[in-house]
Order: sequence, then C-alpha cells, then structure tokens
Amino acid sequence: MLEKEVINFEKTAIVGIVTQNQSEEKLNEYLDELEFLTFTAGGQVVKRFSQKMERPNPKTFVGTGKIEEIHHFVKENDISTLVFDDELSPSQQKNISKIITECKILDRTHLILDIFAQRAETSYARTQVELAQCIYMLPRLSGLWTHLERQKGGIGMRGPGETEIETDRRIVRDRIALLKDKIKAIDKQMGTQRGNRGSMVRVALVGYTNVGKSTLMNAVGKSDVFVENKLFATLDTTVRKVVIKNLPFLLSDTVGFIRKLPTQLVDSFKSTLDEVREADLLLHVVDISHPEFEDHIASVNQTLLDIKANDKPVIMVFNKIDAYKHLTIDEDDLMTEKTPRHYTLEEWKATWMSRVGEQNALFISATEKENFEEFRERVYESVRQIHITRFPYNKFLYPDYKDAVEKEDKDEEENE
Repeated sequence: MLEKEVINFEKTAIVGIVTQNQSEEKLNEYLDELEFLTFTAGGQVVKRFSQKMERPNPKTFVGTGKIEEIHHFVKENDISTLVFDDELSPSQQKNISKIITECKILDRTHLILDIFAQRAETSYARTQVELAQCIYMLPRLSGLWTHLERQKGGIGMRGPGETEIETDRRIVRDRIALLKDKIKAIDKQMGTQRGNRGSMVRVALVGYTNVGKSTLMNAVGKSDVFVENKLFATLDTTVRKVVIKNLPFLLSDTVGFIRKLPTQLVDSFKSTLDEVREADLLLHVVDISHPEFEDHIASVNQTLLDIKANDKPVIMVFNKIDAYKHLTIDEDDLMTEKTPRHYTLEEWKATWMSRVGEQNALFISATEKENFEEFRERVYESVRQIHITRFPYNKFLYPDYKDAVEKEDKDEEENE
C-alpha cells in the first residue's frame, strides 16, 4: 500500500490595509489572491490582519498598535512567515524585522519571486528569475549587516559594517551585469529562432494566471504543457505548430499576468513577453467563473499596454463556463439588490460583452471542450484573414483540405 505524500505547509499570516484608494472589499479580494499565492508557495494562512489608514505607515507599513498586535500573534502561534500585500520599502522591511524577529518578513513581490524560483524549470527561466531576485535584493542588503552597525567609525572613517555592505553590493551588481549579458545572448538566440519560424501566423495565449491557458493549449495543440490549479504553473513559453482545417499556424502559451506584477519580472522576462509583442493575434483567456474576472481583464490590458502590445487584434475567450455559478435571489426577497454576481451567462453576454462583438468574444470550456468547434472555427477565420492579407499568393501548407481533416480526425482518435 502506497503511503500518502505529506506536505508540510508553513504557518503564515498575511497583512493588508484599507486606504483611500483601496476599499475594504477590494482589500479582501487582494488578500484572497495573496492567500492563494501563499498556498502556491507552500504556506498555509492561519490569520489575516487589516487596518484602515489614509496611507501606509512609512516606517512599519501598519500602525504601531497593529504591528504590536501582529507581533503578539506571531509569538503566541509559532508563525513561520509574515506576508504583506504590498511591496515594502527597504526601510519598512528593516524596521518590521527589528520588531518581529521570530519569523520571516516577506512582501507580495518577494512571494511572487519565490514562486517563480520554485516553478522555473529551464536554464533560461532560472536565469530570468535570478536576475529579478538580484534586482529586488540590491537595495535591501543593508538589513543583512545590522549586527555590525555599532562598529562604524566617525566622520571620514568606514567601519567594517559598511565595508561588508559595499562588498555585497558589488557582488550583487556584478552578478546582475553577468545575468543581463547572459539573457541578452539568449534573447538574441530566441529572436533568431522566432525569425526562422517561416511565414506562419503567430497566435499567443495571454491572460491572468490560472485562467486555463495551458489547458486550452493542450486541447488545441495536442500538447502536454504542465497544468495545475496553482498560480504560475507555467513560466516557460511553449510554442506549438497547430493545424486547423488546411491552415497551419504557431500557438504560444505565455506566463500568466497578475495584479501588482513586480516590475523586476517584467524587465527580466522581456524575451518571454516578446512572444506576445511579436504575435499577430492574441487570444485573451478569461476565467469567467472567477468573481473578479473583470478586474483580471483590466490587469491584463494594463500589462499589454505596459509592454506595448495593446494594438494587436484580440479574441476574448471566456473560459470555464462549466464552472460558472451565479448568486440567486429569492422571489420574495425585496431587500437584496441585484449585482453582477447575480448575472447569468446570458445576462453577461448582454452587458459590455455585447460591445466586444460576436467576432471577438467566445464562451468555452477547455476541460469539457464545450463550444470547442465554434472556438476552432473562429480562430481559423481570424488566422486565415491575417494569412491571406500578408501572403496573398501563398498557398496553405496543407492544400488538400479533405486529407488534412481526415488526418486531424485520425490523430484525435489515436489520442483518445
């Protein structure tokens, strides 16, 4: 009899604040996501802390009384890790670490970087993550040498503490320069690979993390991309040649986006995001079963704007319709106000989604392959239009339509 694998989760507490720009409802959404991030990284959230403030405390992020309350809870409950929902400044992290010495102090950026480090499989992905970690670490090195602060000399003198900090900074800066050179060389190589892919149209899957892009990639491209119900299951870009009817094209699965995406990751994952920049068509995959999917759409659109890829043709693919559930109101309930969470799928289609246009919005289930033929037909038509516009005299690589369809059906039967 096989023994069940035992996973030891670290006991974790998370912290966020309600401000003028972030309501309590919005904070709860962010903390839900932070809890999922923590679970993905190997932690178990046992307590949430929140506080209403005009703006974050520049010294300790939260107020003095709240930080003492958190400190007491950490000591009493043997908490291993404390995670803050926003990026802490180096001084905030240093001050909090002086007060709460019993556990690790992380912020949202550090947590995402840790997940990326766990998920990086290839040498290139590991190089990208290490670069992002070094850039994040550089301004925070001073906290590592607080034990030598009292040995500093007076005016015009350098104590051993400062010497150690400068040495460490120099090592990290040298490492950053080395990693940037390495990534530049790989970027050049990958750019050449992209240029050698011939005349085929490029289609890229984009979307929030954990919306089902890799599942869709597997279903369309008959691939074996890793799929898991965790955030950032896919880091490395996977490119597959796909044939629908008589038309071949390239389909790429890219890293998922997230709210408050660390700028270090955007910089270090430049080549991965180049797949999006150089794509001819974007399939924006949305998890419509997630209550905050509209915010996810806005976050992805903002990231596309940041990387200058917002001017490309887009098909909105609303995935996971099999998992969509809406809230209901009893007929005799006159007090409850109807909100978007009460909308059925048909009601959603009549909202702003109707303005997206019939040609640019699809509702599917990648796992159940629901409405999949419509999806394939829509993608085929869009890719075909791009292909004949760019190559008006170029025949498709599979001119015999009947043979191509029979070959595709045969492959599907063998896979089943």
